[in-house]
Amino acid sequence: MRKVIYATNITIDGCCDHTKGIADDELHEYFTELLRGMGLLAYGRKTYELMVPFWPEVAKNQSMGKATNEFARVFDSLEKLVFSQTLTSVYDHNTTISRADPAEEILKLKQGEGKPISLGGVSFSSHLIALGLVDEYHFVVQPFIAGEGTRLLKGITLPETLGLKLVETKIFKSGCVALHYVKQ
Repeated sequence: MRKVIYATNITIDGCCDHTKGIADDELHEYFTELLRGMGLLAYGRKTYELMVPFWPEVAKNQSMGKATNEFARVFDSLEKLVFSQTLTSVYDHNTTISRADPAEEILKLKQGEGKPISLGGVSFSSHLIALGLVDEYHFVVQPFIAGEGTRLLKGITLPETLGLKLVETKIFKSGCVALHYVKQ
């Protein structure tokens, strides 16, 4: 059975907006190592369009610093699945569009063999979290209070409190703190 893993940057006040935080070498190295262990990246359309074509272009052109370029190479090498009812084409060679119900498709993929499935985005992932489909969480808490922005689980009612067990922490020089939890 495959694990489903959710990883995100989040501010102290719960904002998951990618423009509200630090994206230095140390953080890129952390997320690169995390991605190396994944077999599939699953996104909704909005997150896919944030990530692609940006990261594949960085991977091709090697236009940023060493750590960021390596993140781009690893990201670009992975198979991607984007859930969308409106997307008609994809930019990169290893992305598939799915029109299926995300919960049903992720459950089916989860029951198969292979490396873990990484979820990206907030709204898309929030729905799968509420359905109990996520096994592990990697939160990188940014040392900011954003005061605005997209929040994880906004508008979602969990059927019950989700108990998590902290299994690892890492403190970055920038003041970010990585928290790795597993579902209890």
